[in-house]
Amino acid sequence: MAELPVASVLVRTWFGDDSAWESLVHEVETPSDEGFQASVAVVNNPAFAGLSAEALTAKQTTGAIVSFLADETTLTNAGHPILAVWVLPRRGDDHQPFRVVSAELWSVENNINLGNMDWEDFTRSLSGDGVFRGF
Repeated sequence: MAELPVASVLVRTWFGDDSAWESLVHEVETPSDEGFQASVAVVNNPAFAGLSAEALTAKQTTGAIVSFLADETTLTNAGHPILAVWVLPRRGDDHQPFRVVSAELWSVENNINLGNMDWEDFTRSLSGDGVFRGF
């Protein structure tokens, strides 16, 4: 399988809608109203079709703490709820993946990778459907 960059990544894992993917990338690359932006390497490679959170964790053995998956759920739902995955350091299963709308991806990526906030700060703020939409 193809290699991933040593950085936080946004990996496309579903290839059923190119325009939805292009919209998602645009949303992620657009700074917030406050000027914040996610620092992620965008990966658009069919070799990663169907990549799971567990497989992403196994592939990323160095680099950033959190990475992201754009799966079918992401690309077919309003707000593009991206799957946030804790990849480093290895801590068992105490950091379960959660979804984050594209407009708030910067908050998760910036704050987790810089150590400003904990995973639990975000998971405590999930809406009833398990998606982080901001504080």
